[in-house]
Amino acid sequence: MRTYRELRFDPRALNGEELLELGKRLDERPNSLCDSTALVEAAEELLFVRTRSGLVQRLRANAVQRAFERTRGKRNIVLKARQLGLTTWAAARFFLKTITQPGTLTLQVAHTLDSAEEIFRIVRRFLDYMPKHLHRECLRTSVANARQIVFPAFDSEYRVVSAGERNAGRGLTVQNLHCSELARWPGDPAEILAGLRAALAPDGEQILESTPNGVGGCFYDEWHSAAETGMVRHFFPWWMEERYRADPAEPESLKEEERDLIEAHGLSPEQIGYRRQVRANFRGLARQEFAEDEETCFRASGDSVFELEAVDMRLSTAPEPLETRRNGEVEIWLPPLPGKHYVIAVDPAGGGSEGDYTAAEVIELESGLQCGEFVAHLGGMELARFLAEFGREYGDASLVVERNNHGHGVLWLLESVCHYPHIYEQDDKKGWLTNSITRPTSIGRLNAALIDRPELFMSRRLLAECRSFVRLPDGSTGARPGTHDDMVMAMAIGLAARAELMERGRNR
Repeated sequence: MRTYRELRFDPRALNGEELLELGKRLDERPNSLCDSTALVEAAEELLFVRTRSGLVQRLRANAVQRAFERTRGKRNIVLKARQLGLTTWAAARFFLKTITQPGTLTLQVAHTLDSAEEIFRIVRRFLDYMPKHLHRECLRTSVANARQIVFPAFDSEYRVVSAGERNAGRGLTVQNLHCSELARWPGDPAEILAGLRAALAPDGEQILESTPNGVGGCFYDEWHSAAETGMVRHFFPWWMEERYRADPAEPESLKEEERDLIEAHGLSPEQIGYRRQVRANFRGLARQEFAEDEETCFRASGDSVFELEAVDMRLSTAPEPLETRRNGEVEIWLPPLPGKHYVIAVDPAGGGSEGDYTAAEVIELESGLQCGEFVAHLGGMELARFLAEFGREYGDASLVVERNNHGHGVLWLLESVCHYPHIYEQDDKKGWLTNSITRPTSIGRLNAALIDRPELFMSRRLLAECRSFVRLPDGSTGARPGTHDDMVMAMAIGLAARAELMERGRNR
């Protein structure tokens, strides 16, 4: 393997043929952990960045960037602390591949428009500081749209977009894809990512990268399913950044947790001093923004509504369903028993193939045990007929249908068309009304049950939704962006309605 320096290219006389020769070697692996690569050496020789002090200097690969380069694959996912330089490195890596490998289309996707503009400034600076004679020759650019650079001589192109832009990446064939801060993408990140992956060439390179943003969501799911999907996982804690140092902690002041970090990772007194500053300034977000391990960084956002320790403990022991139906839409753990009474709580949706799901939770009235669950994109008459059949299976269970929005139509169909006999009433009206009073009360009841009686809950799908049910910026609660809360709301309604029905029974 010949490195960039061994190729003996002179930047002052670099030409198109030599760039093509370099392009053949950018993906070569180092022979050992100590060796550099053609890509690292070329980046340090040819590319310039603006430092934190405002000066423009040659790029010098830091420890995180070198570690990524040693262990990268074709499909990568990166979980990291903040500001470690991975976005800059992805831009450097893909810029060099774009200008040395003909027919390359690189696409970087940022979480906001401002971030897309900043990434494009980094890429534009790479180009501007390339040897001037190349700008007149092989690196001549044609007229392009915003945040787009086209190199006609190589038939290559570099684009930077934001995840919020409609149709980002659609209709393209992409060789290099970098998704930045995936955990903070707006809208439905999983849907956006699926569209981008469809644009990626079969042998293309992919980098998904983000700091954590609480439990649940697209990035969380991608990270935890990496072994199944064949993605290479990279975790980079905050102490890999050389800048993260402060006044040293005195040995006699060290806490047990700090001593454990020193022993496990060889942290210096200056790093412990910096860690204390971070804990003081960022408080509950410190473990998220300055990640130290692959698990607690996800749980540390401090905005989860439910007690995650209780949820995680039950997730580890929740049983598999006794029976599944409708391609997994229905899961049954406890079939109906003679003499038992049941509640089926329903959070209905419109039934389209996108957006919210309809969720129904079957609860045994006396014990509160979760017996069954239904989750699907189903609405209207089809949903009403299914619920009537499901309810009759469970001994004419009391159907508790949320009457907000789509629920009005479902309730009318259940009563007028399906002639279902036991529809829950609240204040002499059919169905359950979710409002500013009943919603927080029912969510609180669900949280208490998860802590006090976790054995009541069987569904891993429900528990997974509990993990991503958070306090939102406006003070309300709901699903983290990119996740759903349909099962959470159905179960919360079910437990609240069960409590009312039990009280009514005692007062008879």
